[in-house]
Amino acid sequence: MSKKVAFLQGNEAAAQGALYAGCKFFAGYPITPSTEVAEVMSVELPKVGGKFIQMEDEIGAMAALLGGALAGFKALTSTSGPGLSLKQELIGYGCIAEIPCVVYNVMRGGPSTGMPTGPSQSDIMSARWGTHGDHAAIALMPASVQETYDMMVRAFNLAEKYRMPVFVLPDEIVAHMRERIEFREPGELEVIDRAKPSVEPAQYKPYDTSFGDVPPLAAFGSGYKFHVTGLNKLPDGFPTTKAEYVQAEEERQMRKVYGNIDDIVDFEEYLLDDADVCVVAFGSTSRSARYAVNELREQGKKVGMFRIKTMWPFPDKQIKALSEKVKAFIVPEMNLGMCSIEVERCAQGKAAVIGINRVDGEPINPEQIVEKIKEVK
Repeated sequence: MSKKVAFLQGNEAAAQGALYAGCKFFAGYPITPSTEVAEVMSVELPKVGGKFIQMEDEIGAMAALLGGALAGFKALTSTSGPGLSLKQELIGYGCIAEIPCVVYNVMRGGPSTGMPTGPSQSDIMSARWGTHGDHAAIALMPASVQETYDMMVRAFNLAEKYRMPVFVLPDEIVAHMRERIEFREPGELEVIDRAKPSVEPAQYKPYDTSFGDVPPLAAFGSGYKFHVTGLNKLPDGFPTTKAEYVQAEEERQMRKVYGNIDDIVDFEEYLLDDADVCVVAFGSTSRSARYAVNELREQGKKVGMFRIKTMWPFPDKQIKALSEKVKAFIVPEMNLGMCSIEVERCAQGKAAVIGINRVDGEPINPEQIVEKIKEVK
């Protein structure tokens, strides 16, 4: 049987991917350039028994998102830079309380209101460091409409598996361009549901680490009564200031991500076997980078591309290995060097790191990348 195909915008594909993953709850607030996600979910969720709610602002939307997730639903919100800033306090709450949910954030110009209709890639540090305190982060970077659909499914899987908020960070170009996509058949993509308690309600503790670094999560209203707080807590969820519990909890929450790097980190290597210059790119910019690499290959230049699909955790191991092989990294990004900083950290001076940076609302084109590589070579 032939697959269902459609000509969709990235934001529309994101909503459809969320539905495939089993999303049954959406809470959001309209903001350019992500509003189409909310529009689609408002129409489609009632058809599958889900719930859609538009809150009074982004703060309320994030609070409702966490509530929906604790009630047992796979939960989604969509936003853009200014909204992400407003959500940060409650994202931190979601991290410490270990509440699985997905935050779809379309990157536009900033800071503050910035350029609502212009593309940017400047929210990657907000996704990692936007909240205070020590915590891990997972952030995925789609580069096409089809990949946006597929990555939404993966984002929900990661949120459910590791019991934490997960970010999907398309830039405005990916979010608003239209491409042909294939709808996945049931069972074609893996769909993961959160682990549920195997004990009776009277014995349940929401942070009982005897079950591992990711304790099972019961749903409110399912007969299990438990306490959730933004404070450091004991296995039963009630607050504590005892040093040994606080230290162990913080380390466990980091370990559940950094102890599973190979399961979480995703990337693409393109023509890197013999490359002496590597373009490190992500999102829509990687499409220009691929074109530039192909053009230079036709000219006999040994150039390849490393495409970041998981910005957080950062692909440290892969960049470190490449720094032993190439003489230079070219990092095109629509910000003033956020990814370059991470590449420099991993390269440790073994290879030059040269950025191509635009924040004027225009995309980085292949010609800019070609010219920069020719300067290096």
